[in-house]
Amino acid sequence: MEFLIPLVILVFSAMLHEVMHGVVADRLGDPTARVMGRLTLNPIPHLDPIMSLLLPALLVLSGSPIIFGAAKPVPVNPIHFRDPKKDMALTALSGPLTNVFLAVLAAQIIKFIPSGAEPLWGGALSSFLYLVVLYNLMLAIINLIPIPPLDGSKVIAAILPDDIARSYLSIQQFGIFILFFLLFFPIGGFSLGHLINNLILFSINLLGI
Repeated sequence: MEFLIPLVILVFSAMLHEVMHGVVADRLGDPTARVMGRLTLNPIPHLDPIMSLLLPALLVLSGSPIIFGAAKPVPVNPIHFRDPKKDMALTALSGPLTNVFLAVLAAQIIKFIPSGAEPLWGGALSSFLYLVVLYNLMLAIINLIPIPPLDGSKVIAAILPDDIARSYLSIQQFGIFILFFLLFFPIGGFSLGHLINNLILFSINLLGI
């Protein structure tokens, strides 16, 4: 049953990630997510059976050093944006920044738990919050990788000429396979998974926990 705690943290963190995409898009002129009922904290509309449940559960149960998942992408229609490229980049950034905020918030709460707190609640709470930090940092870092359709690719596309951006984003149907390959199969001594773990450890040290 212990694997349920990481799964719950991942599902809710991914859900908030997607909700913030919709909130920012709505503020920038695109009401699509709001009209489709996706600006809700009810997890049901956001759940994707494979990416929200099956994938993270398999990664947790297998003991993978990289554990992540995703909610259903919030629909965004850039035709409603005043400045489509810039506003799409801002919308994309809002998701990872939400995860960074959650990680920082959880880290600060950990620091306020008294060192002499009763182990049953103090230790359990610290362990839970540490997982919140860990998985939100992982979600933020992975989503900023510039492989379409991850959020980082939309930021890169915003600074590319239109024709190059279209060609770049056209590979998004293969993006998840490219990501998995780079995460779990080192190439020429380079391991994306190892790099992500190092960035997470660096961030945790920076947060002082």
